[in-house]
Amino acid sequence: MSTQAGSIGVVIRAVEDVTPLIRVFSLEAEDGAPLPGFSGGSHVLTLIPNGEIVYRNAYSLMSSPFDTRRYEIGVRRQESGRGGSRRMHELKVGDTLRITPPVNNFALNALARKHILFAGGVGITPFVSQLQDLQQSKVPFELHYGVRDEAHARMARFLPDLPNGNVRVYHDVAGETIDFAQVLGAQPLGTHVYVCGPQAMIDAVLAAARDAGWADSHVHYEKFVEQTGGVQFDAYLQRSDVHVTVAPEMSLLEAIEAAGVDIPYLCRGGACGHCETGVLALDGEIEHRDDWLSPEQRACNDRIMPCVSRASCRKLVLDL
Repeated sequence: MSTQAGSIGVVIRAVEDVTPLIRVFSLEAEDGAPLPGFSGGSHVLTLIPNGEIVYRNAYSLMSSPFDTRRYEIGVRRQESGRGGSRRMHELKVGDTLRITPPVNNFALNALARKHILFAGGVGITPFVSQLQDLQQSKVPFELHYGVRDEAHARMARFLPDLPNGNVRVYHDVAGETIDFAQVLGAQPLGTHVYVCGPQAMIDAVLAAARDAGWADSHVHYEKFVEQTGGVQFDAYLQRSDVHVTVAPEMSLLEAIEAAGVDIPYLCRGGACGHCETGVLALDGEIEHRDDWLSPEQRACNDRIMPCVSRASCRKLVLDL
């Protein structure tokens, strides 16, 4: 897939600094046409040029699925990342960029009898559109939202008007914490739980659900982490007979795409499994950074998630 293939040109119509770290962008199609439809929990990739590299950062759609005249995305500035979010924060009203059509790896389960939503910080963004969907259904739900302080809680104003009791906001500075075990301990059969936020929150929810006997099929999570780089390494794509060099600030997936080799992907965050690639030969170590492969699969070193994982090696041959 080439850098521009299938992407959509959009114009930034509004920019708002909502919290000290999160900036919300309102996007409209360059040609004024409606944007593609989507369901709550969907995300788009923004194509962010940086010299010869194009970063593709994933951001959840916050706007209503019932109004596709515009999209809204919330971008948290990451100082420790490769620079994609910092570049996004430099954009202003009237600037153009390209995005991919929406993809949903974090959809609400249509058969659930109740939904429990846990959000932390910018992790509220996928739930904003999901709550629009939930307003149209009769399925009960509750949202538990953890933030650092009142300034960081301002993203809550994007939530639709909801009945009292459906949403609770917890402030770290006030010593308020979400008791995941208590929330998950007495839910009716058929309840599904969803979490998006920092890794520590995701881990805590997964542990509480596991301890309470929840089935894995009823527990869903999503995280978007801006990638960090690493040491430069080389790879050989055997079926394509192509050598690629992965620079410190690139991902292996980006290097493969830059070489003109097609490779499937969806989330570009190591969670969906679409870009899983076989490793045919390895002299060194794979730095597994994904959430897809099991510990046993990682130990075999016979596959890699090129969207996030890297290698420290003298030789890496891929089945591409």
